[in-house]
Amino acid sequence: MTISISREAMISATYTAVLTVLRDLEPTETTDAPDPGPRRVPRPLRIWLARLRLLEAVPFSHLVADSALLPAESIRFFHLDRAWTDALIEGALSVGTVTTSDRATLAEIYPVIRAEVDEAERLVRLPGWTPGTAVPAGDAGPITGFILRSRMVSGWPALSVRAYGVDNLAPVTGPKENDGQVGQDDDSRLKKLTLLRFERLAPAVLLVLFDGEPRVVHIEEPRAGVQFGVDAGDEVAGRQRMLARMRDVTNGRGLYVDSLGNPVLDNDPKAVEARTTKVPFRKGAPGVIHVTELMKRLAAEPDTKIGANSNAATFAMQMLQFPWRSVYGDQTLSNDSPNALLMAEVFRPTVFFGDLEKRFTEGPSAHPYPTQTSYDRRTQP
Repeated sequence: MTISISREAMISATYTAVLTVLRDLEPTETTDAPDPGPRRVPRPLRIWLARLRLLEAVPFSHLVADSALLPAESIRFFHLDRAWTDALIEGALSVGTVTTSDRATLAEIYPVIRAEVDEAERLVRLPGWTPGTAVPAGDAGPITGFILRSRMVSGWPALSVRAYGVDNLAPVTGPKENDGQVGQDDDSRLKKLTLLRFERLAPAVLLVLFDGEPRVVHIEEPRAGVQFGVDAGDEVAGRQRMLARMRDVTNGRGLYVDSLGNPVLDNDPKAVEARTTKVPFRKGAPGVIHVTELMKRLAAEPDTKIGANSNAATFAMQMLQFPWRSVYGDQTLSNDSPNALLMAEVFRPTVFFGDLEKRFTEGPSAHPYPTQTSYDRRTQP
C-alpha cells in the first residue's frame, strides 16, 4: 500500500509541529542564579550559548590566525562581528537537527533563542552578585575588545582593565580630567563599560571583551599594597639613568610642568610631564641607591617642601609609587602630531583576508603584515 502526501500537507504538518514545540517551551525562571526573569530557553543552555558567543571554547588559532598578528609586547583592538557569532550559535544548535522538520522548527524558534542569548551575554560575568538583586537586561549592543600579549600579564595576574564610553579629555558633562586623575567616582559620568569577558588565554596573553565601544581604555597594575620605586630614564654613554619623581610632602601631590615648562601639580589639567631628579648609586655597587645623596637632591628642590624635615617619612613620601596606568584613547586630544590616531581607527581592521591568503600561500617574507602603530597616548602613575 502506497501513501501519497502532498507538499501542502507536509508544510501544514511541519507548521503544526513548530507551533506545538513553541507551546511546549513554557517560560521558566531561575531564582538561585542571576536571571532577569522567566525565559523560554532554559538558563543553562542560554549561558552555554552566551559563553560561545563570547568566544569561549573557540581555539586560539581561530582568534589569531598567525603569530605575527600578535607579536610579543603588543595589543590588538577589535570589533566582534555579530553575524559571525550568530552563525557560530546556529551551527551549535544545528547539531540536534536531523530531519527537515527539525530544521524548520529551529528556524522558527531561533529569533526567540537569539534574543534571549543576547540578553544572557551580560549574565556570564557578574562578580559579587547577590541573590534577589537586579541583573542586566535588554537588547545586546556592539561587543569590542582587545588581546594583549605582554610580560605584564604574567607579572601581574590581578591586572585591572577599565573602559569608558566617554573620553575624560572631552567629557559631555563635568570638568576635563587628566588620565591619571580618573577614578571610581567618574564611572557614571564617563559611562564605564561592563566587562563581558576577562580571561588569560595563556600565561602572557589576555583577552578582554567590552559591552559597547569604548572611547578610552585603562590598563593598570593591581591596586594592592604599598610599593617604592624609581623610573627608568634615557641611556647615557650606554648606561641607563634612573629618575625619582618629586612630590610636595605636605599634600602628596606630584610635581609636574605644563607645556610651557611652568611648574604645576599633578591634578592640574595643564600638567604634561613629571618633574624628576637623577638617582645616585653607591660607588662600586651597581643598582644600590645612595639614599643619603638622593635625599639631599630631593630636599634641594624648594617645591618638595622637605626643608629641614629630612626624615624617613618625607623620604617614603617621595619614593612612593602608585600603580602604573597605560591609557589607550584618541591621540588627537593629547597629541598635536599630524600622525596622531583617531579612536575610530582602533576598531578598524588593518589586516584583511587577502593579506592572510597571500601570506599563507606565498610565505611571510613575500607578504609581511602592515605595521600597526601603538595607540597608547600616554602612561601615568
